[in-house]
Amino acid sequence: MSDAHRPDAGVSASTPPPRRGKSSDFVAAQPEERIQRSLFGEILDWMLVPLLLLWPMSIAITYLVAKSIANHPFDRALDDRAVVVSQQVREVNGKIATQLSSSARDILRADDVDNVYFQIVGPRGEFIDGDADIPPPPPDDEKQPSGSVRFRNDIMRGTEVRVAYVYAELRPRRGARETERGATALVQVAETLDKRAQLANEIIKGVILPQFIILPVALALVWFALSRGLSPLAELQQRIRARRPDDLSPIESGQVPEEISPLVRSFNDMLGRLSQSIEMQKRFIADAAHQMKTPLAGMRMQSELALRETNLEEMHRSLEQLSKSSESATRLVNQLLALARAENQTPATKPLVPLELSELARNVVQDWVQASFTHRIDLGFEQPGHPIMVQGNPVMLRELLSNLIDNALRYTPEGGSVTVRVRANAVEEHAILEVEDTGPGIPPSERSHVFERFYRILGSNAEGSGLGLSIVREIAQQHGAIVDIFNNPHSHDPKLPGCLFRLTMHMEQRPEFIEDIG
Repeated sequence: MSDAHRPDAGVSASTPPPRRGKSSDFVAAQPEERIQRSLFGEILDWMLVPLLLLWPMSIAITYLVAKSIANHPFDRALDDRAVVVSQQVREVNGKIATQLSSSARDILRADDVDNVYFQIVGPRGEFIDGDADIPPPPPDDEKQPSGSVRFRNDIMRGTEVRVAYVYAELRPRRGARETERGATALVQVAETLDKRAQLANEIIKGVILPQFIILPVALALVWFALSRGLSPLAELQQRIRARRPDDLSPIESGQVPEEISPLVRSFNDMLGRLSQSIEMQKRFIADAAHQMKTPLAGMRMQSELALRETNLEEMHRSLEQLSKSSESATRLVNQLLALARAENQTPATKPLVPLELSELARNVVQDWVQASFTHRIDLGFEQPGHPIMVQGNPVMLRELLSNLIDNALRYTPEGGSVTVRVRANAVEEHAILEVEDTGPGIPPSERSHVFERFYRILGSNAEGSGLGLSIVREIAQQHGAIVDIFNNPHSHDPKLPGCLFRLTMHMEQRPEFIEDIG
């Protein structure tokens, strides 16, 4: 059901066929219901969640740093006390004694918050003075050089204390006998940690309290910044909503931020394609209306003539013309419906299924045998000795082949031949469907236009609407196939070079032997 012949020996009606998978790949997936997510909320979550997680970590680190800062001055003071006490240790008449007066002891222990303790132990571990319940240093603790103060944390009377200890060298009083060289006494000064904790808490309060003010302010600033940053999207939305329904002009991308420009450009591309599609539909409707005028006007004129005629022979002639006009109008309507169906056909609306191309082509050829007898044309069919499996829509492929056969029969003179051929190119895994005729052929200059809607070659006397090959192209594109046109290689008449339409599509199963595409 077509008219003008088609593409040229190197001109294709569609893109090269992509490889196809199984039919299940084309089954339309049911759309899943997805929860709409807010871009504002998404960005806010990614900004605030890390902030709220890092805040307690910051408090913990600040507390540890504050304790370290608080320990430093108190350790210095504890160090000085240990050194002072060690300097008062003497050997008197072979015995170790201290020169701490009662007032010095009171000053050593004087503290408003912390309790301070001291202890002196002789070289042989004997208790000399102070508080006997201060724990001794760890057994594995090595003695440091005399005068070197060390620190440790320990427990005394169930309370945690900070202990400074030093091994003091025993120095006899002037005129007294010196002790053994290298003899030392252990001097320990311990202090509870209340004042240290109090200072650390003061530092923490000074650091943390302002954060309770800064954090809400930071949240408010983040909220404001996000609202301000996303405002161009809201403005873009308002501009799009304010447009008229028929306004498909591009959106000005200079008024949006750089990050949104790619989205706007893609939207403008879509608007351009939509505008082009609408223009094509308008042109198609106008062309279809124009094409319908001719058969409808003829039907009206012939019906009026038949009504006025009294001669039965003339009336019969008018009715014959009315029948032809009706047939032409019916064919045009059917082709318009077929073209619309082909353009709206997608794998989502009608999945492609496995089918055997030779069987489908043989059935279509059988449907056109009677028409070939009417035109006095030899209609032949050639097929390989093995099945050729393809993925396709059987209804649409039948429509495609029917249009190619109809086109060939209309342009082939009486006594000519039309051959439908199915074969395979196993090297490239292509299935090939050919329709070959012995008609006048298509000039190379016309081959780039014959697939256009309503296009007719000038000087052609064959009846038709110029839609048949447009239907062929649409169906081929839906199947990822290409349609090429060549001169008939088997024609030897210069006046009738004939045409060879070749449809190439992907083959599902590789045959056991290889054919050349010629």
